[in-house]
Amino acid sequence: MALEPIVLAKSISKTFSGIRVLDNVNFDICTGEVHALIGENGAGKSTLVKIISGVYFPTTGTIAVDGSQVHFRSPHAARGAGIALIHQEPLTFQDLNVTENLYLGHTRVGKNPFLNWTDLYRKTDDLLENLGVRMRSRDPVRGMSIADQQMIEIASALSQNARVIIMDEPTAALSHGEVTTLFEMIRRLKEQGKAIVFIGHRLDEILEIADRITVLRDGALVGECPTAGTTTDTLVHMMINRSIKELIVKETVPIGEVILETRGLTYPGQYYDINIKVRKGEIVGMAGLVGAGRSETASAIFGTQPAFSGEVFVRGEKVNIKTPLEAMKKGIAMVSEDRARTGLITAFSISFNMTFAVLRNIVSKFGFVKSKKEDELVKKYVKYLNVRMRGADQSVRELSGGNQQKVVIAKWLLTESDVLILDEPTRGIDVGAKMEVYKLINELAKQGKAILMISSELPEILQLSDRVYVMSDGHVTAEFNRDELDGQKIMTAASTTRHRSVV
Repeated sequence: MALEPIVLAKSISKTFSGIRVLDNVNFDICTGEVHALIGENGAGKSTLVKIISGVYFPTTGTIAVDGSQVHFRSPHAARGAGIALIHQEPLTFQDLNVTENLYLGHTRVGKNPFLNWTDLYRKTDDLLENLGVRMRSRDPVRGMSIADQQMIEIASALSQNARVIIMDEPTAALSHGEVTTLFEMIRRLKEQGKAIVFIGHRLDEILEIADRITVLRDGALVGECPTAGTTTDTLVHMMINRSIKELIVKETVPIGEVILETRGLTYPGQYYDINIKVRKGEIVGMAGLVGAGRSETASAIFGTQPAFSGEVFVRGEKVNIKTPLEAMKKGIAMVSEDRARTGLITAFSISFNMTFAVLRNIVSKFGFVKSKKEDELVKKYVKYLNVRMRGADQSVRELSGGNQQKVVIAKWLLTESDVLILDEPTRGIDVGAKMEVYKLINELAKQGKAILMISSELPEILQLSDRVYVMSDGHVTAEFNRDELDGQKIMTAASTTRHRSVV
């Protein structure tokens, strides 16, 4: 039985300043269905949903709701028709509580100029309970996680009788547990007959939550497929016309002496007796489930959260690293897991973000930045990493996730460190950008860098690593050489809670 379309977008095209970003795209949204929209950055996903939700008006094409053609001139008009767009960055007001945020802009009904706050708080609690959300109506928003703020926006949309909820990369900043909670809510909404559009880059999540998947490439419709029977490899091929094996290629690189070594690193409650080695030219993967202690171990090596006990050696010399600055002086750099929070200053320019880790090298003795030197360094790494931007003075928050990640990597490459720790290097970026990051990791290994790569994506671990350590419950539970790598073995080791010695 075919699902009933609520929204039907036909032959949608959009042109900005003479550049066509959408070309004759058809897309429909059906009752009680999660319809995923995927593609590389620049494929036109966000433009399409912004047209459907009234942010943009199409250059050509039509949109129909319940069979009647509509012409949305604003998001408010789209909301009136039951279509709500939930942005990746929640648009909440931090100094208001949950109810105030939820009803902001649509509290006044009829001629009564007064608000019945008791009634609004009751309605909010009923709505939150129906969604299975733990927060309460009077809770302050300040201090809430991104996930909780997204829940408020979803609840706000439902308070306005939204039938279509469009989620633009809702999981980009969420932990594994928060994603699980969000997916439970999405399934609940689906059971209630809501239509969900889900934009995302994590293909495993897409296959888990979506009923149907539409793929865009370069502004054009590549195709549509049901999730049942569809594989990650199929989706990758549709997005970039290549397979996963073609996407992740490991180059053979001579492996030299041990550059980084840890002995007995321990922080009670987080990790215990961590003994690892990383050699020159070697890519060492670190696999494990969320909460296994991988990022915490990396933070100990880099000095952001030093270990309670244990030792770190660089080129055979014992080092006492208590701060990131001390780690940098010893030739260690780290691309952190959360680039927006700890890797970038998003309000500042691309140029500033690339060079602030090496300011001492480009500042004159009088305290002024040597602009010519800074420009030379930025141009060199923009070209080397193929950063797509308008100019180096552009705010880094305006870049795509993949280009933001390149800026973070450039920042640390400028330090010319011998050891590079990559914590989830491809999190939140599209398939095409991932391919460029993989090439870069291979290139850095060829240059003799010692690379410790933490990743939750098993294909990355299997395809890129020369050796793999697996962590579970704060312990290293297994070590595999490249010729021993096997997905099932890694997942088994990642799921055990029994500590095993590693040779």
